[in-house]
Amino acid sequence: MTEQKRTDLDWQDVRVFVALARQGSLSATARMLSVNHATVARRVQSLEQALGEKLVERRPEGYVLTAAGTQALMAASDMEQAAQTLRRGLADGSPSGLVRISSSPGLSAGFLASRLAPLALRYPQLDIDLAPALRSVSLERHEADIAIRVDKPKDGDIVARPLTTMGYAFYGTEETCRSVEAGGEPVLIGFNEADGYITQAAWMSQRFPRARVAFRARDQFLQSIAAQAGVGLALIPHYIGRSTPLLRICDLGSVPAARDVYLLTRSRDRKDASIRVIADEIVSMFEQARDLFR
Repeated sequence: MTEQKRTDLDWQDVRVFVALARQGSLSATARMLSVNHATVARRVQSLEQALGEKLVERRPEGYVLTAAGTQALMAASDMEQAAQTLRRGLADGSPSGLVRISSSPGLSAGFLASRLAPLALRYPQLDIDLAPALRSVSLERHEADIAIRVDKPKDGDIVARPLTTMGYAFYGTEETCRSVEAGGEPVLIGFNEADGYITQAAWMSQRFPRARVAFRARDQFLQSIAAQAGVGLALIPHYIGRSTPLLRICDLGSVPAARDVYLLTRSRDRKDASIRVIADEIVSMFEQARDLFR
């Protein structure tokens, strides 16, 4: 009777476990699934009993996967993808299901969103989830299927494809730039104080420690909007500044070093048609816009 219990899986238990593995907390998982905390805990415990393994451990920073949990998540994610395909019907082998993409807020709003959205029309069985995030997500925990990040990862079973080199400059309106170039003190636009660890934010605070930061926002696309209003100068990537007609470069003497941008996928997903198609499309998008970034 015990062996029978360990082999019978409830799909809802699997679905809740996948959500907890990605969210990392009971509260975030409960909100995502519109259930209460007790339901999440009960579902995960039920799956652990069915498998005869401890899948998650509770730590101060949240729930983390055990070694068995990591293996279970890989299999559960495959089940999730298969369930999505079944819900759509067994069609012609075209890319289908949900592909989750994680990128920085600036890249998401200032470059990717307008280019990725039309793919939902080109591939009618394929859904795209674009999730802006400053922090690095874990592909191994299946928090995303594709991640676009600066700097190449040094570990993990990850495939890193170079996309572009991203340069930066101070951008402002014609009036703002003229004022600074005439000798006026620069007024800056920067990141929120909580995001002061970000490379560009740290560089700007060291280079201009006494400058007034008149407006702060969590992503560089929002900072460019503030710059268009004439609030001050924003240190933003060229792909945003060059795409904004009201802004031009204002030379303050130096800028942070350009950074390499990579597309990251899991090695085991090389044969996944949906992930491969979207990854190839993203590589093509960056190739076509190469001059926008450098």
